[in-house]
Amino acid sequence: MISCRKLFIFLLFSFIFSSCVLVFLHQFRTLELEHYSPSPTAQLARAGNTSTPRKGEHRLTILLWKWPFGYRFNFRNCSQLYGTPDCHFTVNHSWSQKADVVIMHHRDVCGDVEGLAQLPRVPSQRWIWFNLESPSHSPNLGAMDNLFNLTMSYRRDSDIFTPYGELQLLGQPQPLNIPPKTKLVAWVVSNWRAGSHRVKYYQELKKHIAVDVYGQHHLPLPWDKLLPTVSQYNFYLAFENSQHEDYITEKLWRNALSSGTVPVVLGPPRENYERFLPPDSFIHVDDFASAGDLAQYLWELSRDVKRYRRYFQWRKWLKPVAGAGWALHVCRACHFLQTTEARYQVVPSLSEWFV
Repeated sequence: MISCRKLFIFLLFSFIFSSCVLVFLHQFRTLELEHYSPSPTAQLARAGNTSTPRKGEHRLTILLWKWPFGYRFNFRNCSQLYGTPDCHFTVNHSWSQKADVVIMHHRDVCGDVEGLAQLPRVPSQRWIWFNLESPSHSPNLGAMDNLFNLTMSYRRDSDIFTPYGELQLLGQPQPLNIPPKTKLVAWVVSNWRAGSHRVKYYQELKKHIAVDVYGQHHLPLPWDKLLPTVSQYNFYLAFENSQHEDYITEKLWRNALSSGTVPVVLGPPRENYERFLPPDSFIHVDDFASAGDLAQYLWELSRDVKRYRRYFQWRKWLKPVAGAGWALHVCRACHFLQTTEARYQVVPSLSEWFV
């Protein structure tokens, strides 16, 4: 009886031990496989950091139909900017039937809409309507209806958002570094139209405060001297040539913010500016009953160092970054096409939307 009990205990112990060994070996094998065979997520992440498509992977070809305004630029390796595979960019029209996407800059194609409509087109090919001009300076918009599949512009509700500038969040707060101010108000303008709203407003403003005007028919200012010159002023007139939703251009992002001065803006309403900027980073002409009241405020603010510095407090955490040119814009398209689910659509009323 005792021998049977010992035998039973021995067999039970052997069974438990064997089971433990088997479980251990199974877990070890699983860990080994996981170590040498990355998960699908890891494989995708790894593939996203290279501009070379994996074997069998399709590389997007983007045809830029015409150089914007005839300006030639070097295409960039977009994978270095976004961590997604690079695209094949070309301006060679021999790719018109093979390219996945065609980008058409509005001002360069709006004069030949009939020719565009007659172009042979692969059914799966997507056309991108690209425009950084305001509706006031975008002729023949009505002819753009039902031609394009995607929009790319400064408008936040574009399929591909390409702003003139943006704010970059800093990793840690930075000390304020305000350039020394020795002058009051500056304005750089090349497209001078006497009947425009911005020129009329300036004519009223200059009756109450001195404004140094640079540009064509005014004080000369070489391009490479723009930022150091404007940085000497307390205020810069970032006056847009027309007033439309989200149309906030390099006049604010580069001329004013990048030079380290306080922008006085004329464009869309204050609420629109505040979608892009802190409310205490700029002065809006609409906040004043008249140009005379604005002039009085600018004069008083320039003499109150403490109040003036409040317009720079946001810079402790945010850095303005002006648009980096055409190459960056087309890279945005490359990134969008690879990170957004492909869908076929037609923009039926582009002219009604872009107003």
